[in-house]
Amino acid sequence: MIYFEDLEPGQTTQLGHVDVTREEVLEFARRYDPQPFHLSDEEAAKTHFGKIAASGWHTASMVMALTVAQGVAQPRATLGSPGLDQLRWLKPVYPGDRLTARTTILDKTPSRSKPDLGSFRAEAIVTNQDGVEVMRFTSIVLIKRRPSP
Repeated sequence: MIYFEDLEPGQTTQLGHVDVTREEVLEFARRYDPQPFHLSDEEAAKTHFGKIAASGWHTASMVMALTVAQGVAQPRATLGSPGLDQLRWLKPVYPGDRLTARTTILDKTPSRSKPDLGSFRAEAIVTNQDGVEVMRFTSIVLIKRRPSP
């Protein structure tokens, strides 16, 4: 189990990769972001996307799935997140893309009011198969302090 005390600014974690499929792009868009350029080749061709593009929220959800899978493989005593800062969708994500994500610890702060808790900020960078950055954000994560023996 990884606790607050085990984290150091600069530590980088590779979250792995996910392949973006047309079926998932369409399914997500139909349910959560039904804008025409996420649903129709013809409509997407009329935009700067040029072809169907994944919703940014879908991209964020795929990265969340990678984050959770990493947490199963290498458990952390995390307790969720109060939010994200500076979420940026930098380039479109298309069916057929392979996304790779990594996080880097920026800083950590012990809780002033709860001695058994701390938090850390981590920058996430998501790239496509060509190494082009497609998304970036900073997450704030709550994490337990190591229990006293």
